[in-house]
Amino acid sequence: MSTATCVDIIVAILLPPLGVFLKFGCKAEFWICLLLTILGYIPGIIYAIYAITKD
Repeated sequence: MSTATCVDIIVAILLPPLGVFLKFGCKAEFWICLLLTILGYIPGIIYAIYAITKD
């Protein structure tokens, strides 16, 4: 795991949509994460960490 990935995960825990946006830009992953974060903070965090680490 690189340092950039660790920083992305920390940002994703604090602000899940921002972490996904920094990794993917304004694509479908960002909108899914934003919706999940609006519906509940924990699902947004889980999806953000999954999206960032799935590669």
